[in-house]
Amino acid sequence: MKKIILIAVGLIVVVAAVAFFAKDGSAKKEDEIKTVEVTRGSIVDKALAIGQIEPEFEIAVKSKVAGIVRTVYVEVGDKVNQGDPLFDVKPDPTPVEYANAKREVELYQVAFDQASRDHSRSKQLRDKQLISRQEYENSLSTYEDAELRLKLAKEKLALIESGSTEIADRTIDNVIKSPITGTVLSLLVEEGDPVVPLTSYQAGTELATLAQMHDLIFKGTVDEIDVGKLHEGMPVDVEIGALPGEKLTGTLDKISPKARKQDGATLFDVEITFDQMSKGFLRAGYSANADVIINRAEDILLVPERLVTFVDSVPSVEVRDSLGNIEKIEIETGLSDGINIEVVAGLSEGDQLVERPPKEIEPWD
Repeated sequence: MKKIILIAVGLIVVVAAVAFFAKDGSAKKEDEIKTVEVTRGSIVDKALAIGQIEPEFEIAVKSKVAGIVRTVYVEVGDKVNQGDPLFDVKPDPTPVEYANAKREVELYQVAFDQASRDHSRSKQLRDKQLISRQEYENSLSTYEDAELRLKLAKEKLALIESGSTEIADRTIDNVIKSPITGTVLSLLVEEGDPVVPLTSYQAGTELATLAQMHDLIFKGTVDEIDVGKLHEGMPVDVEIGALPGEKLTGTLDKISPKARKQDGATLFDVEITFDQMSKGFLRAGYSANADVIINRAEDILLVPERLVTFVDSVPSVEVRDSLGNIEKIEIETGLSDGINIEVVAGLSEGDQLVERPPKEIEPWD
């Protein structure tokens, strides 16, 4: 009998200890539960575009005369007016090219002299009515053709020798002038570099790039996930890495109709024009991020999106009342920025949402 009593007392002690520790652990867990208050604020739904500042129009300067760069009149960053000299290109023909041009002039000079003599005789014979009008006109045509060929050969030789000539009342020289009023962005040749001319069958050597720096735009890319929400005319906020704290506003101007692949991602090119230029000096090539504003909501109820549970597309949250009781409530949500989400119905400002501690992962045995 005594043994039975001792066993019963032991069981009571064990049960009491388990109950005590279970209650203590539960109390600790209850104490670990935090609450987050429902507040009012604003949400901006936006798409991120990553890119850089570039001139809207950038012009490549090329030469129509082959040769060697003799003089460079400008430096990078210089402002130039239309017609200002940029480069002086000295013709540098090969010996074969020069010999051919020289020989053409000599041959056409001989042909012209012969045609001139024949035409003089034909004119005398016509005055004496010894040849027909057709014979005279043929002589005149041969003379004019020889004169034209000689003129073209001399112009070609002049271009090869000096790089300048006059063709059809138009002066052509080897000094390359600025086609626009703008800024020199880059110089791609130095004095002494060879120059390949721009022709109908070759691109030619690029000598410099010019642009009008007051016509800067943002060019960047948007991920395919966001591009379906965008359309031309949307407002944009642009932040430039080199100008911290300064934000520019603009308008989404162009969206590429075709995607391109980059590092495994599918991206669409976009262009953004600025509403007004920066107070600081913008430089072409500045990296920048642009937030395209898709939707904006002000003075709305906000809760952290991490506290919202979706079951069968129905959102719900846990709310603790003033007595400490926890209740699960279904809510209606609206706009989200990925961090906070708008509450349209189901909650009031000041409600306390339950934020449970993260579950601990038990180690494997």
